[in-house]
Amino acid sequence: MPKFIIERNIPGAGKLTAQELQAISQKSCGILRDMNSAIQWQESYVTDNKVYCIYIAPNADAIREHAELGGFPANSIAEVRGMIDPSTAE
Repeated sequence: MPKFIIERNIPGAGKLTAQELQAISQKSCGILRDMNSAIQWQESYVTDNKVYCIYIAPNADAIREHAELGGFPANSIAEVRGMIDPSTAE
């Protein structure tokens, strides 16, 4: 199944408290359960004004549906086509 990177513009994201991030995470997980879909949330990275999420999903439309149901922005959804790391240079 394809892997996607989702960019979410959330001003002040880096200032969210641990409790606020927990509430957002719980909401996201609840929506995924309710959707009964094959979407898997792997992890997210919080920066000052954005959150970058890694998902495995059948397609970008499923990610858009999750975002709409949760009220989360999904400003950019990009399918991962490959992965490199320092070992790629060897």
